[in-house]
Amino acid sequence: MRTIQGVGVSAGIAIGTVRVLAAADHAVERRVIDDPQAEMDRFRAARDMAVAQLKQLRDNVAAEFGENKAELFDAHRLMLQDPDYAGCVEGLIAQDKVNAEFAVKSVAEQFAAMFAAMDSSTMQARAADVEDVSRRVMNVLQGKRDSTAQDGSIQGDAVQNGTVQNGIAQNGESHIIFAQDLAPSETAQLDRAKVLGLVTAKGSANSHTAILARTMGLPAITGIGDAFDPTDDGHVAVIDGASGAVFVDPDEATLTECQRRKAEAEEHLSLLRKLKGKPTETKSGQRVHLYASISRPSDVAAVLANDAEGIGLFRSEFLYLEREDWPTEEFQFDAYRQVAQEMGDRPVIIRTLDIGADKQVDYFNLDHEDNPALGYRAIRICLTRPEIFKVQLRALLRASTYGNIAIMLPMITSVQEVRDAKRILEEAKSELRGEHTDFNESIQIGVMIETPASVIMADELAAEVDFFSIGTNDLTQYTLACDRQTPSLERFADPHSPAVLRMIQMTIEAAHRHGIWCGICGELGADLSLTDTFLCLGIDELSVSPTSVLPLRNVIRNH
Repeated sequence: MRTIQGVGVSAGIAIGTVRVLAAADHAVERRVIDDPQAEMDRFRAARDMAVAQLKQLRDNVAAEFGENKAELFDAHRLMLQDPDYAGCVEGLIAQDKVNAEFAVKSVAEQFAAMFAAMDSSTMQARAADVEDVSRRVMNVLQGKRDSTAQDGSIQGDAVQNGTVQNGIAQNGESHIIFAQDLAPSETAQLDRAKVLGLVTAKGSANSHTAILARTMGLPAITGIGDAFDPTDDGHVAVIDGASGAVFVDPDEATLTECQRRKAEAEEHLSLLRKLKGKPTETKSGQRVHLYASISRPSDVAAVLANDAEGIGLFRSEFLYLEREDWPTEEFQFDAYRQVAQEMGDRPVIIRTLDIGADKQVDYFNLDHEDNPALGYRAIRICLTRPEIFKVQLRALLRASTYGNIAIMLPMITSVQEVRDAKRILEEAKSELRGEHTDFNESIQIGVMIETPASVIMADELAAEVDFFSIGTNDLTQYTLACDRQTPSLERFADPHSPAVLRMIQMTIEAAHRHGIWCGICGELGADLSLTDTFLCLGIDELSVSPTSVLPLRNVIRNH
């Protein structure tokens, strides 16, 4: 067995035979031409043909996956019709008297390099898009047939004797596709009946190819790099799109375990088909909002796939933890905007950075603490280093016009902390107004209830904010005086303790006395043995891992 670790970008387990997708030959010869005008006309005709092909592909994708997933190919058409793009190609033809194919390839490389150099991960992913549309134009110029078919399967020149020469079977057999990379248009044209999953050497979780794989329900892994081996063709493999693990020629134990997990996933899918779109409501009519918790923008696919009604906790500190330097306002704005747009009208509650304690970042230069759980962390950092906090708040406010964003403050122990945070938020709002930058003036503000102090002060805090969300992990730790990072204390750190449950009850009652809603975003929210208790206490919202949404909805609907 050979184990490869990549980046999981689309959850799910696939077991099957590998087919290696050979890299297409995009070699372009530079030729000197005599008639630049005729060559420009040739480019325009090829571009128009490529636009027509993208329109067909867009319609195919819209019919199968919905209009919102087809918008990518509208964007691709706009790229081709962009005056700057066409002007660069035609300018190169006129100035250097080169053939159209060479001009398109040169401009594609120039634009792709420009996107790749940007700070925004989303804009970096657009490098693959400009290369994809340019290859389509080059294919037309070189006389290659279009691979876009009415049924969305791979067709055209690649098909020969019932199989696709580049490795995708058309004879009824299904495979796991291994490739150096896949363009968005190539991914959209895969026949889902014949493809079990995707593994690529290149790519990222933010790429349109990864987004399409998630939309299509295909387990997918990117970034295996040099582990990509064409000789894997024909071998049996198992891929885990959640963890990013690839097992080539799996041993019996690994295969058995993956088959068990695959069966569980299929059972979960059956639950999805049964409960998708159904309200999270008890038999007596008590309504509960069932949200999901995430750590990064790529997690949104799992939120939507599991039919969560919103995001109850976006742990924004992961934008800091996964970098070696401060995330800029533009970088954060891009991440928040992406999540808000993908969620549409559904609520997105973003917790401000919760750095400190067990989440340490070198560039914060935090002093060593003997007891960091009780130390300099979360809102305490934000209030004493407002220049860091304001960058995040500005990014959140700017992103608020793209969806239904709310801001949540962690580790609150006093009313003054909330007021100080709101003052800095007002400063950020004032700055944006002065810059004529739009944002949601009535953006909601909530606090996490995760300390005994915040429970005791819940009535006063409720007068300051729009909602509460109980962080049961820290609330258990602080209520029972048990460090949750110490394994030897596990028997004493009982989250079912009557003391913890009474804290939750007091918080819910205080929220309702003041007309605000109260949710739970800690691990206890997914504890099915406590669901009935939470319903009896009158909880308004539960935020859990995406895969816990449907089992929890099932329990609530049967209450």
